[in-house]
Formats: sequence, C-alpha cells, structure tokens
Amino acid sequence: MRKVILVICEGETEENYVALLRKWYKSPIRVISRVEGNKITPSLVESRIRELKISPHDNVQAYLMYDMDVEAVNARLRECKAGLLLSNPCFEFWLLLHAKDHKSAINADSVIKELKNSAVVWKSYNKAAFSDTQRFFLKDNTGIAMERAMRLKEFENPSTGIYKLILKLAESKSGN
Repeated sequence: MRKVILVICEGETEENYVALLRKWYKSPIRVISRVEGNKITPSLVESRIRELKISPHDNVQAYLMYDMDVEAVNARLRECKAGLLLSNPCFEFWLLLHAKDHKSAINADSVIKELKNSAVVWKSYNKAAFSDTQRFFLKDNTGIAMERAMRLKEFENPSTGIYKLILKLAESKSGN
C-alpha cells in the first residue's frame, strides 16, 4: 500500500512551506501539494484524490491548508472531506508562533507587521519565498510553535492547525 498525503493550499507561501516539510521530514509518506486558491470545493478535492490513486490499494489522505480570513471560502472548506490545517487569520500566524507567543485576536495585516517585528530574521519577509535564515529559523523553532498552536482554540482568532500535518509526518517517519 502506498501512502500519499495531498495538501491542497491556498497559495504559493503555503506550498513552499509544504516543500520544506517534505525536505525536513523525509517521511515514507509521499507529500504532494497543489495550489488551488479560492476555487476549492468538495468535488475538486475528490478529483485531486482520484488523480493520485493509481491503484485501489493507495491510501491518499487529503489536507486543506488555508487562511480563514474569507468567510465564503470557510464554508466550502468545512464541506470538503479532508483534514483541516486552517490558520486564523492567515498562514503567517503559524510563522509568527515560531518567534512569539500570541493569544489575542488579530487581523492579517497586523500578523505580517508582528511577524516582521518579532525577530530579525523576519524583517525582510516576502510572501511565497523563504530565505535560508528563515528556513533555519522555522526548523529550529517548529517544536515551540507547535506547543503554542496546540494551546489555542481551533478555528478561533488566533489559531492554526498546521501542527497536525507535522505531527503526522513525524509519526510516519518514526514508523508508527
């Protein structure tokens, strides 16, 4: 049986982060990411899963890595049969948790400002691209970001479920 994790993303930043996870965890699970933007629907998710199932024995698990700052998209995400790796208000909140514990409601623009002010490594943050120092910072601080994320209430502002994918990759790497 071949195990595949499909991560359907909102944008390039998320896809680039998934590529980092694939590199870091070298999991026996094949991780594939697809950028689908705001056109996400249950039928699109099912179609992408069917595309990856080469044999009936393939085990494809889908996840949706999206921001929760667009209410119309949130309703469609919840209809999809996939794991939810949602960040409220945005993906950059996950990055912020690597540098700073943040527990109060915040909007997407403020998350970017907080991120850029949280550590020297983020001063020049540019969506969709991570510098070498940012990649090292993320890798070195993933554990603390996960702890911080797990203490937040899922789907509320602020929150992120990205840690669930990392737990899955770490579990598969250890053979569990």
